[in-house]
Amino acid sequence: MDVVFVHGALVRDGAWWWGPTAELLRERTGIASRAVALPSCGETTADEASGGLTADAAALRRELDRGDGTIVVGHSYGGTVVAEAGHHPAVAHLLLVSSYLPDVGQAQGAIMADEPDPVRVEPADGGMLGLVGFDAGTFGARFLQDADEQTQCAAWDRVTTQAVGSFVTPTTAAGWQGVDSTYLVCTEDRSTTVGLQRAHAERASRSVDVATGHHPFVSRPDLVVAELEAVLSR
Repeated sequence: MDVVFVHGALVRDGAWWWGPTAELLRERTGIASRAVALPSCGETTADEASGGLTADAAALRRELDRGDGTIVVGHSYGGTVVAEAGHHPAVAHLLLVSSYLPDVGQAQGAIMADEPDPVRVEPADGGMLGLVGFDAGTFGARFLQDADEQTQCAAWDRVTTQAVGSFVTPTTAAGWQGVDSTYLVCTEDRSTTVGLQRAHAERASRSVDVATGHHPFVSRPDLVVAELEAVLSR
């Protein structure tokens, strides 16, 4: 049994984002975990980055090839990566955190299109997109309002550009279908509306509300680990 984490859009250094949850999980259960390096966020090579969603899904499949009885934890855009990776025999359970379970043919950008206050992005060099209108304070207030200022600043340091293909490429698979899954609805999320979260949570096997912002694995790792322990006990 192992755990694989898939982070969201427009950030890098998955090991940092998932670190508090990974450490607590290891303390409580002894289970090892690892975070997928997403090519579209520049975490592998420049050549791979242009592959967008397709490259990210391939990176996840490579990680799954290393495991067995794996719990995949996807956050936000990470759920779209899980979907595009398709079915893999190593996957035992999916834990989606304020995330998406897209049907075949849905692109990430289209999923977010009807949100009342979508995060703004603009073109950057090399076929990439970057956030618009944020600094450390405003980023923290929107995405990590339940974390301390030091953590908010550390998170801002890890914001990056991401390949356009991550947002405009329609999915060709729905890897969440037919897999036991849990969805964490973050009821204090200022990034993804609770309504959109609940619409996708209906596709999961079960859902659990947590009173957190967009990144509970940073601000409240105990809540995320509790759900992982619940999965392990089934």
